[in-house]
Amino acid sequence: MTLLAHDRYCDAIELQVRQLRDVVTSGVELSATVPTCPDWSFERLVRHTGGALRWTEHLVRTRAQENVPEKALALAGGPEAEGDPAALDAWLAKTGEAVVAALREAGPDTKVWGWAGTLNSGFWARRMTHELAIHRADATLAAGLPYEVAPDVAADAIDEWLDIIAYVQRAQPHDAAKQLRGAGRSIHLHATDATPELNAEWVVELTEEGVDWRRGHEKATVALRGPLTAVLLAFYRRLPLDDERVEVLGERELLEFWLERATFG
Repeated sequence: MTLLAHDRYCDAIELQVRQLRDVVTSGVELSATVPTCPDWSFERLVRHTGGALRWTEHLVRTRAQENVPEKALALAGGPEAEGDPAALDAWLAKTGEAVVAALREAGPDTKVWGWAGTLNSGFWARRMTHELAIHRADATLAAGLPYEVAPDVAADAIDEWLDIIAYVQRAQPHDAAKQLRGAGRSIHLHATDATPELNAEWVVELTEEGVDWRRGHEKATVALRGPLTAVLLAFYRRLPLDDERVEVLGERELLEFWLERATFG
């Protein structure tokens, strides 16, 4: 597994902030419920996403060596005015500019506190790329707009999710994560529209020690197939498994079991 280049992550963050801003200013009701995050309004989703970017900017810019609570940061929760798309858009624009500048200045190897075992600024560039990719999908779906994401970003988002789950299994196993242990079960993800160079197939093995995964085409207990974006969204629980864009072959119950328990929260 190879990470994307640091500049590629920075470029992806920059682009996706612009894309999220386009959704904010599309005329969507800020009070609308987000179907994929039903406890959140659209505005709360955007404030959460921008807050994560502001938190990251502070950690990277200050070279933080321990966690800094997000609530301690100015405007981390968004603009003071609520229900104002223009204010939300302006806040998001400044937030995106600041976090990209901090990440580009730091490069990938600057030592910075992190929560998943990787203690450098490169971790945050990757994490925010995919924080944006998934919450931008939430926002886009809530607005009834088409969602697109670059294939290399989509594939790396699946890689990162599996990396995080494997880390949680090793270092921070909670009850749900512990239930994923047990040998003899496996999941295959297969993007049917990706180029051979991208190698957008994954094998996820559940073992007694935790989750193990690799890129490749192998038989498994259950397979999830479809276009890469649809596989990404289904694997992140943003698309139902009975959606016509994806196909489940084999023991569907195992995939449902995984989706219910694969979490780092």
